[in-house]
Amino acid sequence: MSSYSVTVLGGGAWGTALALSMLRAGHKARLWARDAKDAAAISAGENPHYLPGIEFGRGIEATNDMEAALSGADCVLAVTPAQSLREVLSLARGKMPENIPLVLCAKGIERETGTLLSAIAGEILPKNPVAALSGPSFASDVARGLPTAVVVAAREEALAATLALRFSAANLRCYSTDDLIGVEIGGALKNVFAIAAGAITGAGLGASAQAAMVTRGFVELRRVGAAFGARPETLMGLSGLGDLLLTCSSAQSRNFAYGLALGRGEDLAGRPLAEGVATAAIAARIARGRGIDAPIIGATAQILERAITTREAVAALMSRPLRTEAE
Repeated sequence: MSSYSVTVLGGGAWGTALALSMLRAGHKARLWARDAKDAAAISAGENPHYLPGIEFGRGIEATNDMEAALSGADCVLAVTPAQSLREVLSLARGKMPENIPLVLCAKGIERETGTLLSAIAGEILPKNPVAALSGPSFASDVARGLPTAVVVAAREEALAATLALRFSAANLRCYSTDDLIGVEIGGALKNVFAIAAGAITGAGLGASAQAAMVTRGFVELRRVGAAFGARPETLMGLSGLGDLLLTCSSAQSRNFAYGLALGRGEDLAGRPLAEGVATAAIAARIARGRGIDAPIIGATAQILERAITTREAVAALMSRPLRTEAE
């Protein structure tokens, strides 16, 4: 398959890692970063701000000029935080070539509006087909070239399959699906449960409590997914169960690490961005509004608001009326 010119919007760890993956897949990789110093460092072969200790050599053409980054692109990966996606896509409007795929690589739901990221993209860039890339993947693993499997989703099955084929490389195996909503929901909500898992660990409540939370959290993920029209098999896959297992079990996950500090009662000021913080609030609001039984999501939002402690939240969950496991 012929080489692509891929532009990555976002100079963080995940954006840099995906740009490296595009190079390994045989494509030309450009990257837009807000900060000129970050762009210069990435072009020189490292990203000390977000991927310290990983030297990857030259190959990525990084710039803080949005128009230059998008010129001649065949595909664009949006790898900015979910809550800033609207702003970044607005900057790209009028500069991005029409009809080329826009692949969303952030995971979340817009906090103020409850809008899924694909809907934001469709609103701002209506002439560009939208896809999403998700799955159990730490940026540092991908940057180092370690084996990773992800899924690419688009409403048009042919587009998803084509992108998965183009993105796949020796270290990155890409599956495809046409269940875009399912992939988005799985990617967004796993961050919330990762915070909960970290908080349980930080509060010293034990591995058994953590396993119970992850299992019942997955039940809630499927309930919310069903309300949005997601397919159950999608949520059982890489972007749902797979990502949930990874992020709920390792401090490499920023969301788990955030929850860990929260459960320990540490000062959270200045900690790296955890997408699940914003997603928890809007997910809890959506669940209430739609009448979805999602007590773990609600409890996580309350812990983040400092309305209750982790121990109080778990005690409340343990005292809920008994029910069958299938409910």
